[in-house]
Amino acid sequence: MRPLRLTFAAVALLIGACSQPAEPVATTAATTAAASQIDIGRALYETACAVCHGGNLRGTSMGPSFLSPFYEPGHHGDGAFVVAVTRGSPQHHWDFGPMPPVAGLSLDDIAAITAYVRSVQETEGFDG
Repeated sequence: MRPLRLTFAAVALLIGACSQPAEPVATTAATTAAASQIDIGRALYETACAVCHGGNLRGTSMGPSFLSPFYEPGHHGDGAFVVAVTRGSPQHHWDFGPMPPVAGLSLDDIAAITAYVRSVQETEGFDG
């Protein structure tokens, strides 16, 4: 009788272990996917944006800082990045002249770049 109880206890433990929610795995997968998008965005930013907006997002003599309060999500939302990259942007807020469209970037590329910029903004904050 005792081996049977041990078998039932082992089966109960196994079933309990297998029936744990998969949420931590999903969270890890989502976190990994977000990190991957940010890494892709960083690489794309370096090749397509840094020459004007700076490798540290703080701008250059050719383009503004993405850490300016003008680029807070409530002022220039993520859609503004799509429009600026695909259509260009007229000069406003500063004296760098109009931004021309950036050829060769897909909407997924722009989303990755935006995710990267937003992640740096979240970490660094905005210049006063």
